[in-house]
Amino acid sequence: MDLKLLDILACPLCKGPLQLSDDQSELICKADALAYPIRDGIPVMLEGEARTLNVDERLDK
Repeated sequence: MDLKLLDILACPLCKGPLQLSDDQSELICKADALAYPIRDGIPVMLEGEARTLNVDERLDK
């Protein structure tokens, strides 16, 4: 995924900032505790496609 795109993307629910996961396969919204997948370099910014972060991920462990 182009990192310049990360600067303009926002969470579709809360409009907050997103973080790229360590393995660069997801965009993470800490405020909503959701991770949006990146497929073939394209972020899928649909709530129905997002997974809920587990407790460790929410606490950055």
